Amino acid sequence: MILSFHPCYVADVNRLCAGRDPDEADLAAIRSADAVVLPQGCRQSLYRMAWQNNPHVFPNYDARFEYPGKTGQARLFKKLDVVRPHTWIFEDTEQFRRQGIAVQDAGFPLVLKLDWGGEGETVFLLRAPEDLKDAVATAADYERTGQAGFVIQRFVPHGHRSLRVVVIGQTRTAYWRVQEPSRPFGTSVAKGALIDTTSDSHLIQMGQGLVDDFCQLSGIDLAGFDLIFEETARGDDNPRPLFLEINYFFGRTGLGGSDRFYEILQAAIDRWLADLGLAVSLTSAATCSGDKP
Repeated sequence: MILSFHPCYVADVNRLCAGRDPDEADLAAIRSADAVVLPQGCRQSLYRMAWQNNPHVFPNYDARFEYPGKTGQARLFKKLDVVRPHTWIFEDTEQFRRQGIAVQDAGFPLVLKLDWGGEGETVFLLRAPEDLKDAVATAADYERTGQAGFVIQRFVPHGHRSLRVVVIGQTRTAYWRVQEPSRPFGTSVAKGALIDTTSDSHLIQMGQGLVDDFCQLSGIDLAGFDLIFEETARGDDNPRPLFLEINYFFGRTGLGGSDRFYEILQAAIDRWLADLGLAVSLTSAATCSGDKP
């Protein structure tokens, strides 16, 4: 019996746990199932209950919950020894006041990223000490609401583009997000970046290979990875790739929209089950539509 908590994946038994923690009925269903499919946005409580009581759970969110936020991702990158921009991690502004002198001595430009947020809304380019002061003040404002933590990175010239590699089971989809220099800092589609699937195909293949290796080590099987390729004054044909961050919620425009995303997701789950020697008795279907792309 296949159990699905995902509203868009029809299995033998289907349950919804949106907006609540799992209960005893959910636990009984998990224990009775041969495999469990969870929603992309499942709570940690549901994920923990699933993997503690069933050997087959999709997606694998161990890294998401063990290394949460951008501070957690920075620690995971360090643990797995991947190449990334030089990064300082701060749990709060008090730690920055005690230990931030190294950042101020590093020179500018820098990039500050709050521990949460997406589409570049909580990422700030710091060109001067005044920018750093303002960004840390913003972080302090968020702390008063209970949201703390941020990372500061050295800015790496990258030609106003980043490579997004989307991992959905065994499927990989990669594309550039390219920002016009006159547009706001960042390379998110929400801020006007354009999608390019063809330029520098050798770099796309390199990025996919690095992400494949990372997923083998971390177990991640549903996420969007962002990488940049460092530009140099001499314009190397093979610039150095660096990991930026992991997005467990990612835009779908580059995949062809939400409907296409659910088609890929359904096929990935079906393949995952087949690799386990399992299958849904009913015909599963991706039925969601109208989600934010």
